[in-house]
Amino acid sequence: MTDVHLPEPDAPPRSDRPAEQLQVLTPDGRRSPSPELDPWLTDVDEEMLARLHRELTLVRRLDTEATHLQRQGRLALWPPLRGQEASQVGAAAALRPADHVFPSYRENGLCLLRGVEAGELLRVWSGSSFSGWDPAATGVATQQLVIGAQTLHAVGYAMGVQRDAADVSTLVCFGDGATSEGDVHEAMVFAASYQAPVVFFCQNNHWAISEPVGLQARRSIADRAWGYGIPALRVDGNDVLAVLAAVRRGVDRAAAGAGPMFVEAVTYRMGAHTTADDPTRYQDPAELEAWARRDPLERLTAHLRDVGADADAVVAASEAAADDLAARMRADLDALPEEGPEALFAHVYAEPHQELARQQRDLQLHLDGLEAGEEQA
Repeated sequence: MTDVHLPEPDAPPRSDRPAEQLQVLTPDGRRSPSPELDPWLTDVDEEMLARLHRELTLVRRLDTEATHLQRQGRLALWPPLRGQEASQVGAAAALRPADHVFPSYRENGLCLLRGVEAGELLRVWSGSSFSGWDPAATGVATQQLVIGAQTLHAVGYAMGVQRDAADVSTLVCFGDGATSEGDVHEAMVFAASYQAPVVFFCQNNHWAISEPVGLQARRSIADRAWGYGIPALRVDGNDVLAVLAAVRRGVDRAAAGAGPMFVEAVTYRMGAHTTADDPTRYQDPAELEAWARRDPLERLTAHLRDVGADADAVVAASEAAADDLAARMRADLDALPEEGPEALFAHVYAEPHQELARQQRDLQLHLDGLEAGEEQA
């Protein structure tokens, strides 16, 4: 964090010009000056760059391995995040230990870096559990499948810690498509009205399933936050240092009691919406090729070389760590217990519930009937 206090982000952009996309690392890995972000990057050295490189590599391997596991029939579903690694790694690195994250279904990389075990993630996507970890222990809420609903949860939590006078900032993650949902706008109304300590983090990956972002947003998504009185920054989401600085700035603001902030990380979803999707039906191959040249991992590797670090050694260490992660993922998945249908009723209510008990009895009668039918056959 930084003790430098700069003015609020500039006033909303003119109506004839969208918000600027801030950048620290160019696509070829060179550091460029950014007065809006540099004060939040004063501690970046070769050691931190190597750690960020390792985390980018880990998140990419998590995604690649889980996609393979789904194709092999070992996971029910997986939401790929390839291309968005810098956004998730940068955001995770910006948070303090006590800060709390409210993720969508695609923030598996961020969850991993905040302490959720890979096996706990796989338990959810294998269909073995509603949630695989303790939010109180990890500071990471259950992943939300309902588009945008987590923004309301995050603002409610932020208002709670605000009343407790706790030194906690809240980060809520969502995609560009979620910004057309009413929940997101209601959450920003409450956050602005009560000056809640929350950072709205939008990963604009250009696609809401198969709908391009240009169809639902005529201007930059970051511009929308200004309408609620929430300062906003728009950054290159494939630049891990730009994301790190922008989210740090938002966390510092929230922790200081200055209210919410909105960060739009402009990135690109290089794969499918989920493993049930066929992106070749709507993605332009030329667009994919153009974004491949902005690959976040290759950009940071190039930057390591540019600053004179031993990039080859960093890459080798990162890949070794990723190999270990992949092995643990498969071992953890092998060790997952096969829970029966009765697990559907566990942890739904804190106290026994008559209606839930009735449903459980009905399910058992149905299963008993199926078993009897199989024995007769």
